[in-house]
Amino acid sequence: MNTTTTPDTFRCGYIAIVGRPNVGKSTLMNVLIGAKVSITSRKAQTTRHRITGIQTVDDAQFIYVDTPGFQTRHSNALNKTLNKTVTNTLISADVILYLIEAGTFGPADQQVIDLLPTDVPCILVINKSDRVKDKAALMPFAQQIAAKHDFAAIVPVSAKLKFQLDGLQNEIKRLLPENAPVFGPDDITDRSEKFLASEIVREKLFRLVGDELPYTSTVLIEKFEQEGDLRRIFAAILVERDTHKSMVIGNKGARLKEVSTQSRLDMEKLFGGPVYLEIWVKVKSGWADNEAGLRAYGYE
Repeated sequence: MNTTTTPDTFRCGYIAIVGRPNVGKSTLMNVLIGAKVSITSRKAQTTRHRITGIQTVDDAQFIYVDTPGFQTRHSNALNKTLNKTVTNTLISADVILYLIEAGTFGPADQQVIDLLPTDVPCILVINKSDRVKDKAALMPFAQQIAAKHDFAAIVPVSAKLKFQLDGLQNEIKRLLPENAPVFGPDDITDRSEKFLASEIVREKLFRLVGDELPYTSTVLIEKFEQEGDLRRIFAAILVERDTHKSMVIGNKGARLKEVSTQSRLDMEKLFGGPVYLEIWVKVKSGWADNEAGLRAYGYE
């Protein structure tokens, strides 16, 4: 962005989106920036990386950071790495969005509240508020959660229905520092196409295989080539056991074919051009509990 056109009161900053698994963090970020850069599924721990989504308007640039859901159920090297990503993101943010599900608050939600720094403004975002039949019950629920932390604002939303997102962004903008923009006006993420391709395949994997497949399965892009508008992408799905490999491939390869087809269509939509995609499945046991392996597969 040309700084000569930037108003003196331009606001820009990093907004961390945090909460327990499956409260809608990735969906919220995608809707706020108007593009799908963070994958979603019903499976907990779908988001595994610090993913940045960018929205630029006339007088502000919102740099959203989607984080993994804070994990308390397992203590392997993967989850320790994911939890470290969450805590590091909180410390470096300008504003925090603490996401909970309307009408639901449990120990996992409390553990995330306990991580919130006191010197960073935090907005309590009550997602899925459309599911609450008795709207009058939302107020005492919000007051109950608000008593647990000094929140700068409380905003009930529905990320899925795009309800009250303008109000949320107005509250965020109010809290952002006055800064020049960090990214260009058309940027929507700081992640590479190669990274986004691996995330898209992983999303389809979890959506189509479902709860049968352990969450430790991951995707590695082994080759990413571009010839004009055509992208040639070769991906490997890494699973822990031979039985998991059979699950992913499916009867006569039907499930893997569906993963590949849906992935390719999403990539073509996001990248704006044709995609040739090949996917195969490899067994790599123990990778999720090996710190060297985690770094090799791009985990921070």
